[in-house]
Amino acid sequence: MKPQARSTAAHHFLEGLAEAGLEYLFCNLGTDHVSLIEAMAQFTREGRPQPQVLLCPHENVAIHMAGGHAAVTGRGQGVLVHVDAGTANAAMGMHNLFRSRWPVLLMAGKSPFTLRGELTGSRDNYVHFVQDPFDIGSLVRPYVKWEYTLPSGLVAKEVLRRAHSVMHSDPAGPVFLTLPRETLAESCATEVASFPAERYGPVRAGGIPADAAREVARALLQASKPIVITSYLGRRPEAVAALEALATECGIRVHEFMPTAMSVSREAPCFGGFDPAKALAGADLCLLLDVDVPWLPKFTRPDAATRFIHIDIDPLKQDFPMWGFATDLRLQADCTAALTEVLEAVRAQADAGWRARVAQRTAGWEREGDERRRAIAAAAAHAGSRGAIAPAFACATLDRALSQDDIVVNEAIRNAPAVLTQIRRTRPGTLIGCSGGGLGYSGGMALGARLARPAQRVVQVCGDGGFHFSTPTSVYAVAQRYRLPILTVVLDNGGWQAVQEAVLRVYPEGEAAQARQFHARLEGEVRRFDQVAQAFGAHGEFVEEPQELAPALQRCLQAVDSGRAAVLQVKVAAP
Repeated sequence: MKPQARSTAAHHFLEGLAEAGLEYLFCNLGTDHVSLIEAMAQFTREGRPQPQVLLCPHENVAIHMAGGHAAVTGRGQGVLVHVDAGTANAAMGMHNLFRSRWPVLLMAGKSPFTLRGELTGSRDNYVHFVQDPFDIGSLVRPYVKWEYTLPSGLVAKEVLRRAHSVMHSDPAGPVFLTLPRETLAESCATEVASFPAERYGPVRAGGIPADAAREVARALLQASKPIVITSYLGRRPEAVAALEALATECGIRVHEFMPTAMSVSREAPCFGGFDPAKALAGADLCLLLDVDVPWLPKFTRPDAATRFIHIDIDPLKQDFPMWGFATDLRLQADCTAALTEVLEAVRAQADAGWRARVAQRTAGWEREGDERRRAIAAAAAHAGSRGAIAPAFACATLDRALSQDDIVVNEAIRNAPAVLTQIRRTRPGTLIGCSGGGLGYSGGMALGARLARPAQRVVQVCGDGGFHFSTPTSVYAVAQRYRLPILTVVLDNGGWQAVQEAVLRVYPEGEAAQARQFHARLEGEVRRFDQVAQAFGAHGEFVEEPQELAPALQRCLQAVDSGRAAVLQVKVAAP
C-alpha cells in the first residue's frame, strides 16, 4: 500500500523551482534535505515537473557546473548543499561566479532549531548541534546580490521567484537561500499562489540615451587612433557581432586583456591582440567595453591626452572597494544595444572625408595581423625537449586538433598567454575564462558547459596547481556517471609558477631569488594525473616527449567522441 502523500513546504518549494524555470539542481545532500528528498520521490512517482538532480561528490564541482552552464546559456541554475559545511566548500566558487557575473541560486539547508522533537525535523543527530553557526550567510555574503532564509512554505514560490529575478537582473550574479529543516517539513495549504516571470521577472540593462550615443559617435568621428579594450563583452554572443560591425565601420582596433570570453574573432581584421600597453601607445580615444581591469596601472600609464569612454554592464565596479581607472564618460548599458546605437549615430554623421581617413587607417591592419601571426607561429615552432615541452607548441598542437565549434575553458594561469594566442577562437561562446581568483574552476565549468551544449566538445586547459584544486576525483566521477565527456589538458610545469614570478617581481635580487627558494614546487616522484581519470573509467595519457603529443591527443579526442572523459597530462617547461 502506498503511503498517503501530504503537502509540505518542500512540495511547494519543488513546484517553485520548476515554475521559475530551473532545469538542474547540482547537489551535495545532507541530513537537512530529508523533506526535499521525500518530495522529490513523490514528484517522480506522480510524473510532476521538477529540476533534474545531478549529484556531485564535492561542492566545488557543483557550484562551478552551475557556472559553466550559465556561461554558455545565461540561465542560472540551482546548487543545493549541506548546511555550513557545504556552503563553505562552495564559497570559493561563489567568489568566482560573483566576479564573473554569472547567475546561480545557492541553497543551503539549515540545522534544525528545535532540540526535543517539538516539530517534524527536530534535531536527531549529533551533527545538528555542531553545524549551526551564528551566521551561515557570512560564509558567502561578500559574493552575493541577495540572501534570505525561507520562513514558511506559504511563500516558497514567491521567495524563489525573487531569487531568480535578482540573480538574472543586470549585472547578474549569485544569490543565497537557507532552508530550515523544520520549515521544509511543515504542513502547508494544498495550493499557494504562483509568481510568473511576466510580472516578477528580472530587470535588464538596455542601451544608452540618444544624446550619449551621438557624443560617442562624435568622439569616434574625431579620433585618429581609436581602440577598444574589453574582457567579457563576448559573454553575450550578439555583442560580438555589434562590436565587430562598429570596429569595421569606424576603423577601431579591438584588444582583449585577461579575456573571459571571446569578444572578437581572432581572424577579424580589427583584432589587435592581448597587450593593452601596446594598444594604448598613441591612442587618442579608448572605448572600455565590459572590462574590469583594462591594464595594470603599475606597468602601463596611458597618455594624458587619451580620452576614455566606458560602456559596461557595471561601469562603477560597485563591488570593488577600490578601482582607480579614470574615464571621461561612463555609461551603464548592455553593450549589444549601446554599440548598435552608436553605429547608427556614426552613420548619420559620417561623410566621405571621414570614410577616406578610416580606409587609410585600416590599410595597415593586414600587415600588422600577418606580423602577429608570424610571431605566434614562430613561438609554436619550438617544441621543447623531453619533460620540458614548450607550452606554445602544446597549445598549437591542440589548436590543430580542435574545431571552431569546440568550447575551450581556460585555467592555464601561468600559461594562459599560450592558450589565448595559440588556440584560435573565431566563434562567440567558444572561450570561457573566469574573472575570479579561485583556482580549480575549470573542471566543473567544463562539465556544466558540456551539459548545456551536449553536441559540442568541451576542452578544459589547466595547470597542475589548478588541477589539484579542482577536486578531480569528483570531476571525473560526475563526468562518467552523467555521460559528460570532457577533455582535460594539464600543462604540468611542476608547481605554482605564478607564485615564483610574483616574488621575483617584488624582490628580483632578494634572498628567495638567490636561493631559488619560492615554496611553489609541487613535483614528486610520481605525479600521474592521467591515472586519476583512469580510476573513474576515463581515458588517460601522460606525455613527456614532444613527438608523442599529437598521437596522444588524438586518442584522447577519440575517447571523448566515444563518450568517455579524458585527461592528457603534458610535462611542459617551467620558467
